[in-house]
Amino acid sequence: MAPAGNPALPRPRPGRVVLQGRYARLEPLSGAHAEGLYEASIGEGAAERFVFLPAHPPSRIADMLAWLEQAANADDRIYSAVVDPASGAALGRQSLMRFVPEHGVIEIGDILWGPRMARTRIATEALYLAARYVFDDLGYRRFEWKCNHLNAPSKKAALRFGFAFEGVFRQHMWVKGANRDTAWFAMLDRDWPRLRREYERWLDPANFDVQGIQRSALDVSQA
Repeated sequence: MAPAGNPALPRPRPGRVVLQGRYARLEPLSGAHAEGLYEASIGEGAAERFVFLPAHPPSRIADMLAWLEQAANADDRIYSAVVDPASGAALGRQSLMRFVPEHGVIEIGDILWGPRMARTRIATEALYLAARYVFDDLGYRRFEWKCNHLNAPSKKAALRFGFAFEGVFRQHMWVKGANRDTAWFAMLDRDWPRLRREYERWLDPANFDVQGIQRSALDVSQA
């Protein structure tokens, strides 16, 4: 990892890698994930989740397969399926995108966490695995989270995960025939060591009872 504040630039482009955790595994997106991602896309609350995504929800498995083929071969972003190691099922997906290796800046986005993983240890660890890869393996300086300013759950999640709010870019994008004001959040390489410690404390099995209920919340403000 490049020292914080004194990076050797440019940094490497992200690759299609497997990132293994206790509760989640990130795998390069492929057709093997079609069934799980289709289920996540049509599950409870799917219509609301897709309001703020660039794509529309698939109406049949063939739509998901077509999207997967395109996404798996995208050059401007690297998609990962979020897999439950216990069942082997893909419960969601996320991507590393808008990477600028010459500046050491990268964004996580196009996140779809299905109902079986949303607000669980799987979701938190999926974010942690991506951040650890970005900072520890690739040595990036800045990790961004951006979302539609109207997307209150996404903004709340960004803050919970330790991204700092930086402002709103007005009329930043035109998505699905409508204006999008974009809320910007980021964490920096100098933030990461303390955030990593708090993630690892929270994800420790000792922090959960036998029903999987957390004993103490993730507290990035004290990290």
